[in-house]
Parts: sequence; structure tokens; C-alpha cells
Amino acid sequence: MSAPSKWPLPEHGTRFLTPAFMLNKLARHPLTRECYPTAMGFYPAASAHRMQRSRHDDNLLIYCVQGKGHASTHNWRGVIAPGEALLLPQSVAHHYEADPDEPWTIYWVHFQGSSTAIFNQYLGYREDRHPVALVGVSPQLIAHFRGLLEVRRTGYSTRSFINAANQLRHLLTQMALEMRGAQANSQHSFNLEALQSFMLEHIGQPLDLDTLATAARLSKYHFANKYKALTGYSPIRHFLNMKMEHACYLLDTGNLSVQGVAAALGYDDPLYFSRLFKKTIGMSPRAYRSSVRK
Repeated sequence: MSAPSKWPLPEHGTRFLTPAFMLNKLARHPLTRECYPTAMGFYPAASAHRMQRSRHDDNLLIYCVQGKGHASTHNWRGVIAPGEALLLPQSVAHHYEADPDEPWTIYWVHFQGSSTAIFNQYLGYREDRHPVALVGVSPQLIAHFRGLLEVRRTGYSTRSFINAANQLRHLLTQMALEMRGAQANSQHSFNLEALQSFMLEHIGQPLDLDTLATAARLSKYHFANKYKALTGYSPIRHFLNMKMEHACYLLDTGNLSVQGVAAALGYDDPLYFSRLFKKTIGMSPRAYRSSVRK
């Protein structure tokens, strides 16, 4: 499997290490000390690339976009394929190498900080699970990695490294989003993006759980559990959130009355709609409209 041609990969590899004096700044600065990059790179078709560490002082994220690699930790051994990410937290001894026949093309970043364990958990890492996750070959993630690598052209500007540290945070949270989408589209699951598009297309209708489960081609019970595992919300709760989000848009951009907004979202009773809106947004529709137009 190769990356689609609309995301052409650079021809040459690159490797960048954050210098010690900058690491000291990043470890102390309030905007970066929670999570910051210590090294990063891009290796295309990295034939003969291998590494073994019995001691690992920082965290490492490897994102494979072409070819494949092999890796192992003390309790896991496996293959890393295109569209998969390998996360190796601090102190986890490991070995990895490019496949001899189909050497991997990878983006990678080493990172440290006081909150990196929380970021690793957010990415789904647990000691009792293998460290590889399906992400998909994502143009957004590739763009984030390329953006992060631009820090090597800044002459060690402190502001540029502060920006890079926050780009790294965005990269990690974007990867978590991509992981959820990829899991939703994997075998024995459903296409979460397509289902949520279906929900948005019917934002003005009162969809129920049976209708959504049928659209996902799953039993109601399995669908509800799977949806909540992927999004953190029940399907009906999430659909309600979408409705209230769209209500905010209508209140921000149009001249519909509250009754008109309620009707556009499929609510015959504007008072019931107003109660739902206030419970979700924290203020009444009229108060919301007044607040954004001041």
C-alpha cells in the first residue's frame, strides 16, 4: 500500500535534534513544559534502518506511511504497516527495524514533558496492549509532521520552538481523532464519518436509535455500545449535541426567531427546544443570540 499521489512524499530524508540549551528552555517554559519535541525526522524507504534501546529516556511516536517495519517490546512483537503508528513511551525497552523487502517510510518524533503520560493515555496506550494503532494514511497528519519539521529552519528561535511544541500537541490530538475514525471504519464496525454525515443531513428530523442502528447496519445494542466507545457519547446524545450546535449557527447567522430555529431542527414545541438548548449550551437561545451580537 502506498500513500496516494495527491500527498507526494519528499524524496530525501531528514533528521533534527533539539539542542540541549533549547531543551532546557522548553522544559521550563509554561507554554511548553508539558509536552515538547526533543528530536524528529522523516525517513523515506529507510532500507537497513534499525534501532535497539534497553533504556529509553523519552517518548517516541513513529508513523508509517509506506512499506512496513518490525518492532518488539518486552511483551509484544509485530509488524507496522502503512497507516499505523507505533507509540513507545519513556522507559519502554524496544527494538524496531525496516522490512528488508519493503522498507518503511516513516515520520517520527521523540518528545518529553510533564504531561506526556497523559498524552500517551489519550492515544490509547496501555501496558497490557500492543503499542501499534491503526490511524490510516492521513494528509492532515502528514501535514502536521511536515509543519513540525520546519522548526529546523528557524535558527533556534525560541518562539519557533514554542510554536513547534504546540504543533506537537495538535499532532497528538489529531492522531487520536484519526485513530477513532480508523477504528470505526475497521472490520466488524461501521463508517463513523458516513453515519455522522447521515445525522447532519437529517438534522431537522427526530432520528431515533433504531433508525441510526439501521443506517449503521448493526443491532441496536451493538451500535449504541460501539458508538459511545468511539465518541464518548451515546448516539442520541451526540445527535442532540449536533442539533444544538446547528442551532447556535442559525442563531449566529440568520434572522429566524427562536420558534423558527426550533422548527428548523424538528421541534414542534419551542419551549421544549429552549430547555434542551439551555441544558446543553448553558444559556437560553435568546440570551445566546444577545451575547454574540453585542
